[in-house]
Amino acid sequence: MRLAMFTHLDRVAAVHQDGIPHDVVNSFVFDGEPVRLIVQPGIRKPGRLSAALTIRTTYTPHGGERPYADEFGSDGILRYKWRGTDPEHADNRALREAMLRRAPLAYFYPVARGVYHAIYPVYLVEENRQRHEFVVDLGEPADGPAGTLNSLDSLDSLDSLERRYTRRLTLHRLHQMVFRPMVLRAYEARCALCRLGHAPLLDAAHIIPDRQDRGEPVVPNGLAMCKIHHAAYDANIIGIRPDRVVEVRQDILAEIDGPMLRHGLQEMHGSALFLPRSRRDQPDPTRLEQRYEQFRSAA
Repeated sequence: MRLAMFTHLDRVAAVHQDGIPHDVVNSFVFDGEPVRLIVQPGIRKPGRLSAALTIRTTYTPHGGERPYADEFGSDGILRYKWRGTDPEHADNRALREAMLRRAPLAYFYPVARGVYHAIYPVYLVEENRQRHEFVVDLGEPADGPAGTLNSLDSLDSLDSLERRYTRRLTLHRLHQMVFRPMVLRAYEARCALCRLGHAPLLDAAHIIPDRQDRGEPVVPNGLAMCKIHHAAYDANIIGIRPDRVVEVRQDILAEIDGPMLRHGLQEMHGSALFLPRSRRDQPDPTRLEQRYEQFRSAA
């Protein structure tokens, strides 16, 4: 069943590259019977299995309070909360069985309400009963027996530097994978500058680069941009003021060239951004101001 599930997810993820809708995930059929992969509250163990098959994190809008505090640490490891606080709850026993058997699971990370990014295979590698949570490794299971940690901090002391580095890279890739679909959905798959509406030609641009402070992969730090405007923004040819008005660098405005320069760049000067409908998804003015100062310095 697990191998068949991964094949199903390979197929639907190839079609829905910016997030798989809930009903498409749940279209999985095994041995002629439908098997739901996403359920409430988030831990799925079909009746024919003894160990959990899938886990998911509940979608929470930016700034909202999450019902479960599933979170990634700076080491790139997911801490996945128990169902409640009873260690013998059926869902928690199913997770524990998956950990002890080294059974691979699929993890569904929300990019919008009812839309998920599927990450698989993942493994439950440790349990912390004091914190009511499991440690999820987004890769091959660690060597040695599964067990219980008294402190999650001790996990780092068990891991090699190379393994921690790999986990940080995995976390970075995950953030980037979910950043694009979240931003494009907020901007209705249109460039915030020119309104181009072809998703394959769009990027999710960071206002503050992810390597800098406040460069988190969250929608208020993102702008949907076509590839030429993204490149121009990164090169400080285009700047965006805190009031969300576009400026083009003066030397570029003075150039005389073909229609791409005139219509693609120069005519953007003084235009207002196309903004998400939801206020919480709109670009953060403080981040825009910080980035705009960088543009002014370059100009």
